[in-house]
Amino acid sequence: MVYKFIVLSDENESFVREFELLDSHTLLDFHNALQDELEFDKSQMASFYTATDNWEKEEEFTLLDMGIGCPTMESATLEDVIIRKNQKLFYIFDLFNGRGLFVEFTGETKESTGKDLPACTNAKGIPPKQVVFGGKSSRNLYNDIIVSDDFEEDIDDIDELYLDDDDENALSDFVSFDGISEEEEE
Repeated sequence: MVYKFIVLSDENESFVREFELLDSHTLLDFHNALQDELEFDKSQMASFYTATDNWEKEEEFTLLDMGIGCPTMESATLEDVIIRKNQKLFYIFDLFNGRGLFVEFTGETKESTGKDLPACTNAKGIPPKQVVFGGKSSRNLYNDIIVSDDFEEDIDDIDELYLDDDDENALSDFVSFDGISEEEEE
């Protein structure tokens, strides 16, 4: 049998993908089809979850064996995972931020000859970015600092950038230029 799925994103309402896979395909086959269609970096971790009708996560299927007792995508065939009409799955592609796609089984048809599966049969909208980094990075605070051989001058520049004029102690008051604090020298 050929299983049909619709894939949606809560980040972009116009994003829709429809896929057809054989019931003998694995979740790994589905993962690879999604990765290819969305042009994602295949080196990133991902997981499928079965989900309730209210999209609550149930069983996890990991990309790699994590040694925690979860079945892998490679070991899970669609005919074993899809157990009811309108079965829902989560495809988490950004594990650190919990971002993913909503996948729903929409039905099945008989296999036709000459059709190469798995296949994306309908594509609309721009896919979400695979990885999103939160807010401003703390590294941005230090982009103006230039380290040179003249360490003494750098300390004055750092004092100027990050310490108020009325600060009693400059950075050079805490560290001498040979790496030993002035208090330790005495």
